[in-house]
Amino acid sequence: MIPTANRRIAPWLIAGGLLVGVSACSGADPDGSSVDAPSQERPAASASPSGGAESTSPGDPDGAPPSPTVTTTVATGLTSPWGITFLPDGSALVSERDTALVKRVGAGGSTRTVGKVPGVDTTSTAEGGLLGIALHPAYPAQPYLYAYLTAADANQIVRMTYRDGRLGSPTTILGGIPRAEYHNGGRLGFGPDGMLYATTGDATDGDSSGDPMSLGGKILRITPGGEPARGNPDPDSPVYSSGHRNGQGIAWDHGDRLWQAEFGQDQWDELNLIRPGGDYGWPECEGACGEPGLVDPQEQWSTAEASPSGIAFADGAVWMAALRGERLWRIPVSGGRVAAEPTAFLSGEYGRLRTVAAAPDGSLWVSTSNTDGRGAPAPGDDRILRLTPD
Repeated sequence: MIPTANRRIAPWLIAGGLLVGVSACSGADPDGSSVDAPSQERPAASASPSGGAESTSPGDPDGAPPSPTVTTTVATGLTSPWGITFLPDGSALVSERDTALVKRVGAGGSTRTVGKVPGVDTTSTAEGGLLGIALHPAYPAQPYLYAYLTAADANQIVRMTYRDGRLGSPTTILGGIPRAEYHNGGRLGFGPDGMLYATTGDATDGDSSGDPMSLGGKILRITPGGEPARGNPDPDSPVYSSGHRNGQGIAWDHGDRLWQAEFGQDQWDELNLIRPGGDYGWPECEGACGEPGLVDPQEQWSTAEASPSGIAFADGAVWMAALRGERLWRIPVSGGRVAAEPTAFLSGEYGRLRTVAAAPDGSLWVSTSNTDGRGAPAPGDDRILRLTPD
């Protein structure tokens, strides 16, 4: 799906990698892409970079899919919501990046705090804090909530009990993940195999992404206890794939294939199909470059139209929340490939979109991120929207 004209080798290869890791010093967006000034107004819809026109009205005569319907605003008044994980009753636990609070949001809109995670550094990084969360797939028999957080000296993955509506104390199950002001990664998700996956950022050190001894710029795969999972490329390492700049979205399709969304630097954001041991190119390549030994993305966008964070799979498509792009992308996939042109919805209607999560009832929950210091909060922000895919 990527036009040939978009395939390129990153220009800093000519300089022997001298520009790697300077993005944070040259005005990098705290969400990982190029400079993203705070929004002043909602932008008008524009064409998809891969050629597909955006659609926000149902039943387009050219065969474009109808819009997902925003059926309700589930919650308002949240502060930089980041992670969403669903409980068996259809309610969700939501992490707030900048407060370190975990809140329970009912399907009907009730919201209450269930705990504050100690040890979270919410002040010395632009995008660190309490990030992704994931509930143990055997909950409530295994009553654990997992969280990816920024501590004083590193990012880490912790486990806490969640019983009777209360959050227990955290235990670190994996530490030593590089942290910085920017590019901390942070998404968690349990795969169909029961293992816990985590996206990590390069912490503004691009060389770490290809370094097998560093946990930066990777997708990690560990057991629920924090050990390297059986079947990893290196049985003694939690590293599952490498060469990532700042991934913040992971999701599995109906074929149990793993997809990942990733921030580019100045030109190309990516949607990747992940295979174990794959090297996804950073810092040698931003977007597709056709280099032997490197895995090209399945789709790419300009950073102005994406800057993607969370993704979810539903209705035969990967749904991707865009921060700087202020829209929700629908990317049809089939057989491990992008099957049709991506289509954008909600363009500029709700501002920055951080997370999209597939709810047990088949709906999508989408969180805004307008109170994160980069957006223009509207009354009621931040909020969680409930959408029904058609």
